[in-house]
Amino acid sequence: MSKPMPISGFPEWTPAQRMIEQYVLDRIRGTFELYGFAPLETRAVEPLDQLLRKGETSKEVYLIRRLQADADGPAGDDALGLHFDLTVPFARYVLENAGKLQFPFRRYQIQKVWRGERPQEGRYREFLQADIDIVDRDTLAPQHEAEMPLVVGDALRSLPIPPVRIQVNNRKICEGFYRGVGLTDPEAALRAVDKLDKIGPAKVAELLVESAGASEAQAKAVLALAEISAPDVSFADSVRALGVSHPLLDEGVEELVRVVATAAEHAPGLCVADLRIARGLDYYTGTVYETQLIGYERFGSICSGGRYDNLASAGTVSYPGVGISIGVTRLLGLLFGAGALTVSRDVPTCVLVAVVNEEQRGASNRVAEALRARGVPTEVSPSAAKFGRQIRYAERRGIPYVWFPGAEGASDEVKDIRSGEQVSAEVGVWTPPAVDLKPLVS
Repeated sequence: MSKPMPISGFPEWTPAQRMIEQYVLDRIRGTFELYGFAPLETRAVEPLDQLLRKGETSKEVYLIRRLQADADGPAGDDALGLHFDLTVPFARYVLENAGKLQFPFRRYQIQKVWRGERPQEGRYREFLQADIDIVDRDTLAPQHEAEMPLVVGDALRSLPIPPVRIQVNNRKICEGFYRGVGLTDPEAALRAVDKLDKIGPAKVAELLVESAGASEAQAKAVLALAEISAPDVSFADSVRALGVSHPLLDEGVEELVRVVATAAEHAPGLCVADLRIARGLDYYTGTVYETQLIGYERFGSICSGGRYDNLASAGTVSYPGVGISIGVTRLLGLLFGAGALTVSRDVPTCVLVAVVNEEQRGASNRVAEALRARGVPTEVSPSAAKFGRQIRYAERRGIPYVWFPGAEGASDEVKDIRSGEQVSAEVGVWTPPAVDLKPLVS
C-alpha cells in the first residue's frame, strides 16, 4: 500500500486537540441549554433544489451519487447534496414537524457541514458548526434578535480564548437607505457592499455602478452608510445625518437600536453597530451578525447569522426565525495554528495503576475499577515491567499519578510523578486534587 496522502480542507485533530474541541463543545452546549435551547440533529443530506434556493451556488455543494445504480430502484439520489449549513435543514425540519413543535421553538444543533471552499487557514471543506435558532409561527417577537448575541457572547466568554466583538447591522437599514437614494436593485448593492473587506471601497464603488446601476453620487452615499460604526446607539444619529428617508430605513434603525442597547446592558463592549456588515446569503431579512476574534480579525468572522422571514413557509403560513452559528472548527483551527490553546496532558487518564506481576494483575484491575467508580479516570499498566519503566510510561503519556498496590498486609501507595511525593492511600478514600482530575485547557 502506498503512503496515504492527506486531503486538504478535512482537518483531523490530534487526541490532545480533540480533547480541547470536546471541552469547547461542552462549554458551548452548556450555555445554549442555560438559555433554554433544546438539542436537535438533522440528516446530512438535503435535496439539491432546497440547498440552492437561497443564494448558494452548485459549485459550493457536495453532491451525493450512488456507486451502485439500481435501474429499478427509487430515483432521485443524484439530486441530493451534503448540507453546507444548518439553517436550511432546520427550516425544512420545522416545515415537516410544525404540528409537533411548541412555538416559539428554540433549538441548538452541533453538527458537521460540508462546503466547496478553497482550503486555507481558517477555511475548511468539512467543519463543525454550533447553531442556535428561534423560530415562531407567522410573527417573531423582536426581542429574540437582541437575544442572539447575548447567548453567543456568554458561550465564547466561557472559553479560554481571546475576547470577541460582535458586529451587528440590519438589512432593512441597508435596503431602506438604498431605496431612499433611488437604487432599484438593493440586493445587488448589498452583494457589492458585502465585498468591502475583500476589495476595498474604490472597487466596491465601481461594482455598485456596474452591477447595481448606481450613479457616482449614489455609490458615494452607499459607502458613507457603510462607514458608520459605533459601540452604542449613537449610530442612529449618524444614519439620520446622511439625510436619507424611507420607512424601511426607519424600521431597521429602530430594530438595531434595540439590539445594541440590550447588548450594552448585558455585556458592555460585546456588540458594535457596523453598517458595512451585509451577510451574503439571500435569506436574511433583518438583523445580521458577524463576530471578530480580537487579534485574528484578518481571518474574518468566526460566528455569524441573522433574521430570516421567508426561509420556511407552507401556503399562507410562514415560520420566521433568527439564528446564529459558531464556526467551531474555524475558531479552533486558527487558535491551534497560533499555538494559542493547550491542554495539560494528552490523555484523560489521571492515575496509572502499576502491575506488580502478571499473576497479580487482577488486584490492579480491582483498584482501577474502584477509582473509576468514584469518577477518577484510571488505566492499568500494559505490562508488569520494573516500576521504573511503568513510571516512565506514565510520564510519556502525561499521567500525573501512579498507584502501587501494596503487598499482602501492606498499604497501597500513590505517587505524584511530577513532584516525586509518594504517600499511603486507600482506594475508597484517596482523591486527586481537582486540577488534576481532568486535563485543563488553557
